[in-house]
Amino acid sequence: MSRLVLVYNPNSTNYKRVKKDVLDQKTELFKDYNLADYTIKKIGFENNVKSLAKVLKNGDIVLSLGGDATAAITANAILESEKDARLAVLPYGNFNDLARTLGTMKFKDINLNSKPTKLYPLEIYVDNNFWRYATCYVTIGMTAEAVELFDAPKFRKYMQKGHKSSWRSYLELAKWYFKNRHKKIFLPEFTINGQKTVKKASDYAAVSGKSMCRVMKGGEDFKRPKIFRSKALKTISFPRLFVLMVRSILFRTPGDETTGDKLEFKGEATVELQAEGEYQIFKDTRTIEVRKSKKCLKVITKN
Repeated sequence: MSRLVLVYNPNSTNYKRVKKDVLDQKTELFKDYNLADYTIKKIGFENNVKSLAKVLKNGDIVLSLGGDATAAITANAILESEKDARLAVLPYGNFNDLARTLGTMKFKDINLNSKPTKLYPLEIYVDNNFWRYATCYVTIGMTAEAVELFDAPKFRKYMQKGHKSSWRSYLELAKWYFKNRHKKIFLPEFTINGQKTVKKASDYAAVSGKSMCRVMKGGEDFKRPKIFRSKALKTISFPRLFVLMVRSILFRTPGDETTGDKLEFKGEATVELQAEGEYQIFKDTRTIEVRKSKKCLKVITKN
């Protein structure tokens, strides 16, 4: 009998739904599996990845029950463990980009015994040191810094009271944008693979999944072992941001095909990175590299 590992965060805004929909019924829902639980702890992203990686075994099916942060921890843990495990995702977050990429938006979309698909994640290096795998996207600069507002106690408390719509998140992002877009330089001058970028670029984005922040469309580069799309952007300009969002919502987030990007800063820079809503600040940084990993995830997609 296969082992099914359920991964969830009891402190997340949507934990009550996870408990009601899955955990309270897991004995019946997953009666054909040996069950194990892993709860996300308040020990930080990397420590959760290491902790979960230690309990995984070959042949495991690992089901992420949460938003993109929970899914990112689960994906990184499987890759770090180097175990032959399969990843499945159900969406209980604000944006749920990995669940959208896999097409598993509802319980009926998942067949745990189906043949898995190979997903090739992005891997990110800061000054030649590995940082993290990203299944769908990574951004650097203003958009990465904006993610911090979702960790604000006031915002999380509001969401826990039942305001589940992602439009609440978009409203908060809009308020943050107009308040902060001209307050500082979000990215110092940099080159990509030795080439100059758009003048006063405030962001860099690399996209491999089907969506970014739910509404921005991507593609199926996650299935390609080497190729993804990326772009340096000047989003502090509202007209440019407006055009970008309209194009991204109606068609596809703009980007150029690449097999890897090396960002080099003039001097030592303080930069903020975020991948699927999880962020980190780096100081005295000279280079950031983004490329497809040689490792792949075995993921369960919609039937």
